[in-house]
Amino acid sequence: MRILIYGLNYAPELTGIGKYTGEMSSWLAARGHDVHVVTAPPYYPAWSIREDYRGKLYRTEKVPGEPIVYRTPLYVPAKPTGVKRMVHLFSFMLGSLPVMLREIFWQPQIVFTVEPTFFGAPLALLVAQTAGAASWLHVQDFEVDAAFDLGLLPAEGLIHDFALGLEEFFTQAFTRVSSISHKMVERALAKGVPVARTILFPNWVDVDAIHPQARDTANSFRRELGLEDKIILLYSGNMGAKQGLELLAPLARAFENNARVHFLFCGDGAFRPQLETLVAHLPNVTLLPLQPFSRLNDLLNAADIHLLPQRAGAADLVMPSKLTGMLSSGRPVIATADHGTQVEQVVEGCGLVVPAEDAPALHAAVQQLIDDEPLRQRLGAAAREYAIEHLGKEQVLLQFERNLQNLVLGI
Repeated sequence: MRILIYGLNYAPELTGIGKYTGEMSSWLAARGHDVHVVTAPPYYPAWSIREDYRGKLYRTEKVPGEPIVYRTPLYVPAKPTGVKRMVHLFSFMLGSLPVMLREIFWQPQIVFTVEPTFFGAPLALLVAQTAGAASWLHVQDFEVDAAFDLGLLPAEGLIHDFALGLEEFFTQAFTRVSSISHKMVERALAKGVPVARTILFPNWVDVDAIHPQARDTANSFRRELGLEDKIILLYSGNMGAKQGLELLAPLARAFENNARVHFLFCGDGAFRPQLETLVAHLPNVTLLPLQPFSRLNDLLNAADIHLLPQRAGAADLVMPSKLTGMLSSGRPVIATADHGTQVEQVVEGCGLVVPAEDAPALHAAVQQLIDDEPLRQRLGAAAREYAIEHLGKEQVLLQFERNLQNLVLGI
């Protein structure tokens, strides 16, 4: 198949959407498909274009056996506010316009675009229609809903109504609309997408690369940080507006006098400078930069407990991509999520779920798992079992490939 993939985030970004789009594209190319990717230079989660990608507006990357990747210009604000984020997203659509129009002549069979950013949806539809291709919208985040529900933009008024109306109009125009959880697929249905055109396409994890280490295995992070005898609570991933990370500093402060407990916060993002300030004087907190994939399994296995905070209202707008690795590492998860959300449904049985933004409940859950090692082990084993059964990379991507083939065949 000739597949054109259009998305803001892509490899070599290590977290979030870029990681999954990059892995998906490389997997398809390795399967023999002809894959072109139109994307931006890597900038996430640091909100700064990587140094080796600066100085050139457009570039083409060709590696044998890999997709052909076209990088286009992007405005990246140093401090992303609501308005600056909109300009940032629009700049990608504008900068990618000539490259996408040129791709019409390549005659793709499928134009696959990823939300965020929804600003690219009209252009993806135009290219697909002009080239006679099928169109596929894959929703990693419902960014329009999230912008209003999380307070990045005003939640009422003409802008709100106009944005939601445009989103529904363009979403309904795609041949296929997929998302990463059942609840997010239900949200697509609520926006008027027919059932026959919706598909569940979850994020995945390489269960061979991310696997539990035996309890007596020497862990490089524990050794390097001098934490070999500690109970470690780990947050690893993007440090942004949707994560609810403001709960982490008071949580660590509450356990400051417990010599058995240490908190490890690893990642980058817009909230990191604030988090650094909040934990600067806490001796039981270590902050690490984002780690390369080669060290990810060691990092995840350094944890006794994974922390997955989320802001209220976010759990069915986004599905945290970091959860797949947490589960595959065979460690229990403590998540903050509203009742009935997909995050709650996944984590139940693999960890503990407390109401979003409820600091006392989060503290109680942490204390419970600190005090009960057999419970930690049971929940961790269940997490690993869930990852193997539902999130394996090969099974997810093979099903995705079948769905692409059915779309091309008109089935």
